[in-house]
Amino acid sequence: MKGKRIALLEARLGRQLAELVEGRGGVPFHAPALAEVPDLDAGAIAALVQSLEARPARLAIFQTGVGTQALFKATDGLGATGRFVALLEKSTVAVRGPKPAGALRARGVRIDRPAAEPYTTHEVLAAIGDLSLAGARVIVQRYGTANAELDSALAARGAEVVEIPTYRWSLPQDTQPLRDLIGALERHELHAAVFTNAEQVRNLFAVAKTMGKVDALCQALNAVVVASIGPVASAALREARVSVGVEARPPKLGALLSALEAALK
Repeated sequence: MKGKRIALLEARLGRQLAELVEGRGGVPFHAPALAEVPDLDAGAIAALVQSLEARPARLAIFQTGVGTQALFKATDGLGATGRFVALLEKSTVAVRGPKPAGALRARGVRIDRPAAEPYTTHEVLAAIGDLSLAGARVIVQRYGTANAELDSALAARGAEVVEIPTYRWSLPQDTQPLRDLIGALERHELHAAVFTNAEQVRNLFAVAKTMGKVDALCQALNAVVVASIGPVASAALREARVSVGVEARPPKLGALLSALEAALK
């Protein structure tokens, strides 16, 4: 990357991503665009486990590793993990990608339907396409926001969808780094911007709106190489009228940075 300045909006793995950029000779500009806020009600989890004993779910869908880990941490605290795992044995278990799969395997949970790359809702629905869900109960481990596309598709097939919130996304308390990022982009001080989540796009433009700089941000991003982790983030960027320069294949950080490095040469 030879001294190129790279905007990074990742929060949880921001330091790791910055180190990877530095390792390739780039200069990271870190402006976290997301905060993960716990959104897990232990009482609701206890009630869910109890209700599943009376009426098991035909299908359980796990969408994120961090959310799956949080859910099991809650069942640990309730002393209900053994019961929950036993209940999952009666369900078809689907996962959106390798991270929730790893979290489930660590708990001894069998995985029946893994989604294929690039691990979007489309692949999840394809993995469970042959299941009869009319009148069936389906539990969905929610990620930072409700997956309306998934919930609507399941409901259209006659399923009763029960979402399990574990965390939610919000703007960081301190949005000054995002304001600084918008300014740096306007001044053409950056060479690329890396988006690892669709919500990062929405939050960045939400801050720009408060500054009256939505159009300016759009123009500034279209003047640099914009790198996206995968189709969902790319769709959010295009919705914001931003051209995607590179998209990771597979949707992983290493592949993303390799594609960006090649684009910056």
